[in-house]
Amino acid sequence: MPDTVPVTLEVEPSAAAALGDPRTRAAMGRLVSRVLNPHSGPSELARAIAEAKAEARATGLTDADIDAELAAYNTERRGGPAA
Repeated sequence: MPDTVPVTLEVEPSAAAALGDPRTRAAMGRLVSRVLNPHSGPSELARAIAEAKAEARATGLTDADIDAELAAYNTERRGGPAA
């Protein structure tokens, strides 16, 4: 993360253990920064989803097609009927 500074936070021991992983620590730093300094507009995730939907629609997929694929995926993954 550019332009960051180290801070000390008191957390539970299990959280401290998880923060021993540099990737987890970096992700939590980004999360804290975003929560304390929210940006206007859609999140990165919302933008990525919108782009994926636009690409899917450009290839002719409909929301019904996507819903059917998700249901099939969930059925396969969970080993049961789709909800």
